Amino acid sequence: MINIKSLIINVLIPNVIGFLSSIIGKVSDNFNTFNKPNWTPPGIVFPIVWTILYILMGISSYIIYESDTTYKKDALKVYAANILINGLWSILFFRLKLFFVSFITVIILIVLTIIMIIKYYKINKAAGLLQIPYLIWLCVALALSYSVYTLN
Repeated sequence: MINIKSLIINVLIPNVIGFLSSIIGKVSDNFNTFNKPNWTPPGIVFPIVWTILYILMGISSYIIYESDTTYKKDALKVYAANILINGLWSILFFRLKLFFVSFITVIILIVLTIIMIIKYYKINKAAGLLQIPYLIWLCVALALSYSVYTLN
């Protein structure tokens, strides 16, 4: 049985954190203010992709949260660290323009995401697999972060 209230809360958490970090980071104001590689996706792609990824994060965290296992607490701690560092990245990259620090932050996010996927997968295969698009997008973000760092 689906706990609708819990599902909504779990989906809202990453979306709210992502939204707040984009406002604090002044993402829309700063996207065009630095040199980017010519393969950079158009600005409109980012909020669409991130919203989808945040929804998937919320669904998978809901699955883990509602699971009946003692391992969920540890898995959700990794998720909490991940989503907080994810929110910090926008501020570091867009507002503070700390491109090298942002690049390192994406590496940390990739490591945390791999750990999260493994922990989630051990609890619920679907929850783990729902994080694969996020991992792929983080790899794109890593390449983009490095490129922006080297171009600026």
